[in-house]
Amino acid sequence: QVQLVESGGGLVQAGGSLRLSCAASGSISSINAMNWFRQAPGKQRELVAGITSGGITNYADSVKGRFTASRDNDKNTVYLQMNSLKPEDTAVYYCNALGRSYMGFPFNSWGQGTQVTVSS
Repeated sequence: QVQLVESGGGLVQAGGSLRLSCAASGSISSINAMNWFRQAPGKQRELVAGITSGGITNYADSVKGRFTASRDNDKNTVYLQMNSLKPEDTAVYYCNALGRSYMGFPFNSWGQGTQVTVSS
């Protein structure tokens, strides 16, 4: 079983910055990709950013140039640096990890979510 714990959410004014962290623990042999999703009230969950074990990143168009994903493979931790935040970035942010356990089984795990609120 793999657990993901997010931290770093909060309330910030428009134009400000926040850094989210997500640490994975448990029966982990390898993590192929770590992703950040978000879900705003009344909207579907959407992919914000993803990063592979090799450091290849992808971003939603709405956050390109403002958000940066990074990861520490030794710590099984992924980060999301969010700059120039806008009120429309307000959402619950979820961490997601895809990999393989020590037993060789694939996993697709989610964190509990962390609230990010951007005031105008």
